[in-house]
This record gives sequence, C-alpha cells and structure tokens, in this order.
Amino acid sequence: MGFSGLVAQMLLLRELFVVFSGNELSIGIVLANWLILEAAGCFLGGKMAESTRHKVETFAGITILFSLSVPAAVYLARVLKIIIGVSIGESISFLPILCSSFLILLPASVSHGTLFTLNCKLYATFFGNEASSIGKVYVYETIGTILGGIVWTYFMIQYLNAFQMAVGLAMLNFLAVLVILAHYWKLGILPKTISVISGLLLLFSSYLLFAGGADKLHHLSINAQWPGHNLVHYQNSIYGNTAVIKSGAQYLFFSDGIPNLITPIPDIEFVEKFVHLPLLSHPKPQKLLILSGGAGGVIDEILKHPSIELVDYAELDPLFLDLVRRFPTPLTENELSHRKVKVQHIDGRLFLKTTKHKYDVILVGLQNPTDLQTNRFFTHEFFALAKKKLNDEGILVIGLPGSLSYLNDELKNLNGCIYNTLQRVFPYIRVFPGDGTNLFLSSNSEEISLIDTTRLANRLKQRGLELNVLVPRHIKKKLHPGWQSWFLGFLEGSTPKFNQDFKPLGMFYSVSHWNALFAPYLRGLFRWFEKVNLQMFFILFAVFVVLFLLGRHHAVKLFGAGIPLCIATTGFAGMIFDLALIFTFQSIYGYVFAWIGLLVTSFMAGTAAGAMMSTSFLTRITNCHKYFIYADLTIICFSLALPLIFLGLHPYLGRPGLFLFLKILFLFIAFISGFLIGAQFPLANAIYLKDAASLSQTAGVLYSSDLLGGWLGGVVGGVVLLPVLGLLGSCVVVVLLKLCSFTILTAHARATV
Repeated sequence: MGFSGLVAQMLLLRELFVVFSGNELSIGIVLANWLILEAAGCFLGGKMAESTRHKVETFAGITILFSLSVPAAVYLARVLKIIIGVSIGESISFLPILCSSFLILLPASVSHGTLFTLNCKLYATFFGNEASSIGKVYVYETIGTILGGIVWTYFMIQYLNAFQMAVGLAMLNFLAVLVILAHYWKLGILPKTISVISGLLLLFSSYLLFAGGADKLHHLSINAQWPGHNLVHYQNSIYGNTAVIKSGAQYLFFSDGIPNLITPIPDIEFVEKFVHLPLLSHPKPQKLLILSGGAGGVIDEILKHPSIELVDYAELDPLFLDLVRRFPTPLTENELSHRKVKVQHIDGRLFLKTTKHKYDVILVGLQNPTDLQTNRFFTHEFFALAKKKLNDEGILVIGLPGSLSYLNDELKNLNGCIYNTLQRVFPYIRVFPGDGTNLFLSSNSEEISLIDTTRLANRLKQRGLELNVLVPRHIKKKLHPGWQSWFLGFLEGSTPKFNQDFKPLGMFYSVSHWNALFAPYLRGLFRWFEKVNLQMFFILFAVFVVLFLLGRHHAVKLFGAGIPLCIATTGFAGMIFDLALIFTFQSIYGYVFAWIGLLVTSFMAGTAAGAMMSTSFLTRITNCHKYFIYADLTIICFSLALPLIFLGLHPYLGRPGLFLFLKILFLFIAFISGFLIGAQFPLANAIYLKDAASLSQTAGVLYSSDLLGGWLGGVVGGVVLLPVLGLLGSCVVVVLLKLCSFTILTAHARATV
C-alpha cells in the first residue's frame, strides 16, 4: 500500500506539474489535496471497518478500485486543459488548480486513505495488541513508501512512461489481492468473485504492459492532450518535460507546457530589442553569457556584432538542446555549431558561480519569475553574483512583463519588486518599457544612463548592423527620456519589498499578475495574501494564550480534543518542513523535478524510523503523556533550527566542491524532520485509544487529523507562507502553532499531577 501510494502520488504530481506549467505552487496544492482526500478515506475506512463483516473482501475491493483509478487519473490530467477550456501553452490560475486537482485525485486518494484504516483493523484482528498495531501498520506503509521512492527515482522516471508505471502498479496490486484472498477461497462466493475479477484484471494489465498496450495508451493520451497539433516529440527528462510541435516548416518547443522556442523564424521584434539595445549600450561587447533562451535567434543576432569573441550559453536540460538539434533549422545549426559559441549543459546560476570568465553583457533569457526555477534569476542573491562576474562597464539584462496600456497593481508590484531588488545591487538601472516586455539594463557604470539616440545610432552604423525593427527611427522612439520618467511614475505606490532566494516575492507577484488577468475574481484574495505578516500570527497566538488562561480550569476537558489537535499541528509542521526543503532545494539548485522523489522518500524514511522507535517502546513506557510532550517540544525546537541552518549555509550552498555534502545534508534534514513527525504518531494512538470506542475510530481520527493538518500546510504554506513570509517566517508560524498544542498538553499534565 505504501509503495503504491508513493508511486501514484509522484506520478500524478508530475503529470499535473506539467499541466500547471511547472509552477511549484501547484506542488503544495496537489500534495495538500492528496492528503485531505486521504483523510476523508481514513475516516470512511474507520466506518467501514466497524460496520462490515467482510473486512478482507472490502480491503481487496478497494485495492482494485485504487489500482484502476490511477491510470484514469493520468488520462484526466493530460486532457484537463481541454476539459476546462484552457488553450495549450496557457497557464491555469489558482482556483482551477485547486479544484481540478482535487477532482482528479479524488478516487485514488480516497481509496488509498481507506486502505490504511482497514489495514489497521485487519492487522489487529490477526496479530492482536491494538495499540501497537496502528503504529506497525504506519511503519510498514512507510517502508513501502521508501521503496517506492527509490524505485521511482532510479528506475521508473528514467525508463518508463506514465501508463507503463500506472499499469505496472495495477499489476502489483491485483497480484497482492489474489495472495490475500487465497486463504478465503473456500469461504463463500464473494471472495471467489473478487479473486476472479482480480485474476482477469491481472491478465489484462500484463497484456497491456508486455504487449505494448500501455505504450499505445500513452501515445493516445498525448495526442488527446495536444488536439489539432502535429506533435512530433514528447519526452520527460529528470529536469522536466519537453514537447515539440511542427507546423509547416516551423517547430514550436514547449517546456513543462509553456512555449519556449519557435524556429526557424523567431519573434524578430522581441529578439532584436532584447539583444541589440544592451549590446549597443556597451562600447565594445566581446564576451557574453546567455542564461537560457539563447537558441532560435538570440545567438544569431549577437554574432552580428563584429567585436564578439565568446558567447557562453548555459541551458540546464540537455534534452532541450538535443531536441533542437534533432529537429534542425539552418538558424539553430549555425547558432549551436558556431566556433565562438560554447554550449554549457548546466544550470545557468551554477555556471555563473563557477566560471572564471568575466563578461561584458549577461543576458537572462527568462522573462518572468513565474516559478521558483526562474525566480532564482531575479533575486538579490543572483544579482549580487552577476555583479561580481561583470567587467567594469558590464551590463546585466533581464526582462519582465510590461504594458503601455493595461496597467494594474499586480503588474506594478511585480516590476516594482524586481526594480527594488536591482537597486539594492546596482547603482545604475536603465529601463526600456514596452508592450509585452519591460527591458532592464543594470550596471556599475554610468554609461547606460548616458546612452542617447545619437550614440546608439552611430554604433549601429559603425558595426554595420542590418536590422529589421531596431532602425534609427525606432531607436529614437525607445530612448526618448520621457519613457524612463513614465516608468518611474508607473512604479509609484508599488511594493517597497524586494525578492530573495528564501523569500520569493517575485514569484508571488508574478502569480498574482497572472490571476488578475485570467481570474480577476481572485484579485482580492491575493491582495489579502500579500498583506499577511508575522505580526498577525503573533497577535493570534496572544489571543489564544489569553483565552486559554481564562479557561485553564477546563484544561482536562480540552485534552480529549488536544491529541487530535496536536497531531493536526504536527501534520501541518511536517508539510511545511517538506515544502520548505523542496522550495529551498529548487531555489538553490533549480532541478527539484529530479530530486523531489528522493526528498519525499528521505522524509518518509525518517517517519518510519521515528514510528518504529516509538512503537518498540510502547510496551515499556508507563507515561506516554510525558514523552508525547517531549516530542512536541522537539518539533518546536527543530522548527526554529531549520531556517537557521539554511540561512547559515546559504553562502556555501552553490559551491561545487560542497555539492555532494550539501545534497546529503538536504536528505539528512528531510530524514530528521520525518523522524520527529513519525515518532509522535504511535504515542498519540496509545493515549487516545484509552478513551476511544475502538481501534478503527482511533486510527481514523488520528490519521485523518494528521492528513488534515498536512492539507492545511500544503495550501497555506505553499501558496502564502513560503512565498510571502519566506523560509524563516513560515517556520516561525509553525512554532507558534505548535506552541498552542504544547500549551494544552502541558496544562493537562499539570492538572492531572
């Protein structure tokens, strides 16, 4: 059950991640929906475990339902945009992400959650000792989860497509059902019927997997996902998903569902402005660095400048450029094979940190911090790094969404946040506003502030550049001094905040801007999110303390609800820890797509170890309440330590010599956070079971509370806390929340002494 749950969760998370345009906010939402639906399934399973006489048969039937729902969910995820009327390449706003992922996950998540409670009841029936049986099932499920994470990371994601994974998972479960029901074959018609159904489904799934049927389903679903398009290639790598569409003689490349490149005829107007305005602003550009987005026109325009000696081009995913070469055009062949161009298959930020070169111009080919992977190139830390790698008159070039007509507060805050960040690093900033893209040129040299129409027109002529759009007349229009004044006036009243690695406000404002355009009914909600601050949580905590002190004589009565409340806050903390590790890893390294399975697996390994330790000590512990309180206090201390560890190590996180050590550190911290979460669950079962009506009720209530807290942590933490309050602020919120449950627990302990 644990193996199947992890693989299904990662598989559907990956499919939805692509559909939701690679936005990491969707990770928290999808994980949260999985947990809340599992919680509902746990509660339902508790009811079924007590009411049904055919517990084994019920367990087998729900296992079959779960197995069938996973491939169905994969197909629904792929055709989701068609169902909700969103075009290919268009991003989906917050509310549709929340609702659509909820509905797609519903059958698989609810059925999987139901299996946990049924498992607890069955295990206790066969092996006795009700208090420890829940903990043991929790441990065994987690061990399966660990195995699932390892197999997913090192085998499935590299060698199997989505339907091969889903069908193979179904085969495993159908076989398990046959093994479970073998003992009951002679006891009635129901086990025989379910066994026959499982056998037929096992044969059918085997045929699909080994006779190429799963592969055909994969291609059919992809064609359904891209209706009316000539999809010539679709492939996942450890870094993401790439799809290629052919239309006539043109190729359109998509990365995680977002249009990334069109060849052989690019957007001429954008490419010429993006390349030539900065290069003409430099007296003699010789060495250039392009961080993503160089192929398909940008490099070609750069090479028109006669002074160019070297163009370093960093692109993280080797698959992307491999596909550009596989579907060649004269333009891209010349760009990627030119003697002056050095292609680096490496994360751009890592390359910038490790290269010994200094550059005259650094072009960031990512035009919007829509997610954590791109936000890393719009932060204070990145700008400071780029400044060190620029020559004396060097220029850093970035682009942001812009408009000369449709101006809203979200667009203002997005541009204002990044402008504020640039101002903290560079003394001189020149902005070229535009419809579609605002171009920011930043430098240590006053040269960019002194550039005028005459100087740029002279350089255009001296370098012998023959351009289509950026002619002297157009240059005069772009360099009119009124535009800079207009832009600064546009920013008046915008946010005073700036963008950081561990506080990705740029991503939050980008998502807010997108929602304002395509889901304006959510504008008020996102504006409220933006105002969230730590003071609010401190005030709420103070109110709780006052109310609790006024009613402290009811502490014993509160304790009945205190255990589920404490487990819910622990589930919340666990999800925040998990998301904090994912967000931090992505902010530093930029390829969490490859490591998310390992991070989750390491977290679950810690959960298993913690639960195993607590379960093994249950028979020897005379005062579970005391150790339960100790566990709560330890989680509070860890919540304070987690951000301090990463903030202290932040200057070293990108150093190549420490890569292996720091990645192991990520896994170790994930293990420790899981250990603390898992250690508390068996203790809670032992305490709660004394007053509960049954084992099924205990398992259902506490596991549901755990998952409910995780759901809240996923939605609130992923969408609000981590983007707006950052890593440190989010962990402080966890501390305050855990202090509430800790207060109830300690008050009860004193009242009962």
